[in-house]
Amino acid sequence: MLKNFGEALRSAFRKIANAPFIDRDLIKEVVRDIQRALIAGDVNVKLVLEMSKRIEKRALEEKPLPGMSNREHVLKILHEELASILGQGRELPLKKQRIMMVGLYGQGKTTTCGKLARFFQKKGMKVALIAADVHRPAAYEQLKQIAEKINVPVYGGDGSAEKVVKEGLDKFAKYDVVIIDTAGRHALEDDLIKEMKKIAKITHPDEKILVIDASIGQQAGKQARAFNDAIGITGVILTKMDGTAKGGGALSAVAETGAPILYIGTGEHIDDLEKFDAIRFLSRLLGMGDLQTLIEKAEEAAKGKEKKIEETAKKMLSGKFTLLDMYEQMELLSGMGPFQKIADLLPLGGKLKDEDVYETQKKLKKFRIIMDSMTKKELENPNIIKSSHIKRIARGAGVETRDVKELLRHYNMSKKLMKSFSNKKMQKKLMKQFGLKM
Repeated sequence: MLKNFGEALRSAFRKIANAPFIDRDLIKEVVRDIQRALIAGDVNVKLVLEMSKRIEKRALEEKPLPGMSNREHVLKILHEELASILGQGRELPLKKQRIMMVGLYGQGKTTTCGKLARFFQKKGMKVALIAADVHRPAAYEQLKQIAEKINVPVYGGDGSAEKVVKEGLDKFAKYDVVIIDTAGRHALEDDLIKEMKKIAKITHPDEKILVIDASIGQQAGKQARAFNDAIGITGVILTKMDGTAKGGGALSAVAETGAPILYIGTGEHIDDLEKFDAIRFLSRLLGMGDLQTLIEKAEEAAKGKEKKIEETAKKMLSGKFTLLDMYEQMELLSGMGPFQKIADLLPLGGKLKDEDVYETQKKLKKFRIIMDSMTKKELENPNIIKSSHIKRIARGAGVETRDVKELLRHYNMSKKLMKSFSNKKMQKKLMKQFGLKM
């Protein structure tokens, strides 16, 4: 996992942050630590050594900016140089376009087609898919199953890939975004190159995106170069970034080719596709969180519910919220994805133990089941819940009475905390901070 890579980098940063003073020996020691972390993360050795020299030279020779301490200056240099080897990302524009997806077998290309379709769909665009892999058995069926989950149409048929693409483009002429899933091979062979060139000529794609499995590490750079030489790729999506120690190697290798990294696949779920940003990615590795992505996820989950969320927020800040309001907040949280992914976006979230995150998620799930067993009257007036109610609720939810009591304790503690913000001055400040009106 990338956790070990991140922990090694965090340890190097902590040495600077906790040192009583910064000198040449400390900088050399930290640079060596970072070298080891990057090489263990499968980043190219030559690239690591070049970056190390730059860090050392800048840390020893550059003067800090006005108002910045020497310690902050060195941390800033480390952050900038690490981000530079990961490359610059680019996001696809929200416009009418045709996207051609290419890559070798087993890289996650078909699944990524579905994820990308979902990405544009969430932005309010009309999306369609074309199954142009006519060589792999069941390729069309696989794409169709993915598309059905998100209610996106797919075109596939018999005959050559060029024929299928032509017919699909005619069928989906009025769609905003058409994504073409092309065939792969075990290696970049002549017949694959010829087919890709023919499809590109028919399609005139706005984007030619290469999908690469991040677990291949530095080999990602060779693949990116080979495909770019063949058809001129416009961007790369790295898959399986959630489960590989070679993620840093793949990112840096692709960045070396000059191909912009568009998105990274962070899991198996259809929504597990994130736009790549070197600064954000590095911040998460270093345990600094990624609040911008967290905000974006919250906004996405809240789409169409803004008015209700604002009303609930006002109630909560005034200490007048009910169990029903708390339930709605849990629903919003679950819409943002698995709790571990949310925790990773919080500053120092990466330090949370897996078992703690698992227990918290399990508890929240249990709380929601218990609340599903309550009547609307009980949810709106938790004070009426007495011993007899607790027994009935526990039976209905298939839990112990102590679990129901724990939920009520959690609710009362939350309400008590919110009441501490009940004075008008504090409320006004918080409302302003959350962009709400009194």
